[in-house]
Amino acid sequence: MIGNNWFECKVSAEKAVEGGMSKKFNESYLVDALNFTDAETRITKEVAPFCNGALEVKNITPAKISELFINDDDNADKWYKVKCNFITLDEKTQTEKRTASYMLVQAASFRGALDRFEEGMKGTMADYEIAAIQQTNYLDVFPFAADDDNTDKPAESAE
Repeated sequence: MIGNNWFECKVSAEKAVEGGMSKKFNESYLVDALNFTDAETRITKEVAPFCNGALEVKNITPAKISELFINDDDNADKWYKVKCNFITLDEKTQTEKRTASYMLVQAASFRGALDRFEEGMKGTMADYEIAAIQQTNYLDVFPFAADDDNTDKPAESAE
C-alpha cells in the first residue's frame, strides 16, 4: 500500500461574514493527494462549496507528516504538529541515534494534543521522545478517502 502524500495548500477565498458581507480570507489546509495536481483538485473540491466568490490556490507545498491522530471530540478544532524522535542504538558505536518523525494531532488544546499523541503511541515498541509540539494554522485536514471521485490510489507494484 502506498503511504500518504500530504500537501499544505494555501488558498485565498471570499466567504460570507455576519451582515451578508463578503470578506477575503487566506487559509491553510492539509490534503492527502497523489501529486500537486491532485492536491489542487482535491482542495478546490473541498473548499469551494464554502466560498462566495472565486477561490484561488496560492501555494502547494509537500508536508512531511508520517501519521495523523484524529480526535472524535467535537471541541477538537485545532491541529498540532508533533516532532517525535525515535531512538535507536547504533550497534557499532554504541551510541543513540535519533530519527525525527512528524505527526499531526487534532485536539482542543496543547494538553489535549499531548494526551492524544501519547494515547496514539501506546503499544509502540520503539523508544521515542517528544522534541516539540506546536499548533499549526491548518483550518482543516483532508485525508484520502477511497470514494473520492470514485477512484482509489494505485496499488504498489510487487517486486
